[in-house]
Amino acid sequence: MAIAALFVLLAAPPPSPAVSPPPTQTEADEYTRYELLGPGTGRFHIVYEVTATTAGATRFFNPIRKGSVATDETVRDRLTGRLLPFTIVSGREARAGGLPDADADERYIAVELPRPVPPEGEVRLLIEKTYQDAKSYFVEADHLVFSRPLGIKRNSVVLPAGYELIACNVPAQVLTEPDGRLAVSFVNTFPGQAALVVKARKLP
Repeated sequence: MAIAALFVLLAAPPPSPAVSPPPTQTEADEYTRYELLGPGTGRFHIVYEVTATTAGATRFFNPIRKGSVATDETVRDRLTGRLLPFTIVSGREARAGGLPDADADERYIAVELPRPVPPEGEVRLLIEKTYQDAKSYFVEADHLVFSRPLGIKRNSVVLPAGYELIACNVPAQVLTEPDGRLAVSFVNTFPGQAALVVKARKLP
């Protein structure tokens, strides 16, 4: 019996080494641009710039907000301009990948970074996508409304061609784009999300 027990002990596989959880995702220098598409379509194009700063990270997660249908997603390395591969994953996978606050009911763009983030370094990304969300962007009477809580600090909303701004509920700077469209630019100074409401009407 002792010999058999010794044989079982020697034949048992060694315990698997503990797997360390991935480091928590961090980012910096975020900027989001919302380009409002045709009034009545509920569609707007998002240009999101962000710097991944987690040392050693090989992936970066960007949420697809609940209630919005995302299409035309692309991701580029800002350093080289090269397109980067990505997949759409669940919130649970994003949590396991280093985003502990990921909503389990949301989907996320999981970007394959072009290189691991170096210590004290960064990887700058450009993420683009088009949302359809009629609750955020709609027509009311004779004007259009863009109403959306925004958590990013630096933002701009670009009106469709031929529209003028008639209301904005946060302090903003109105700039003219090279193509003549108006851009409503603002910095979110609120402790959390800015409940932005922008209204515009067609020029006579």
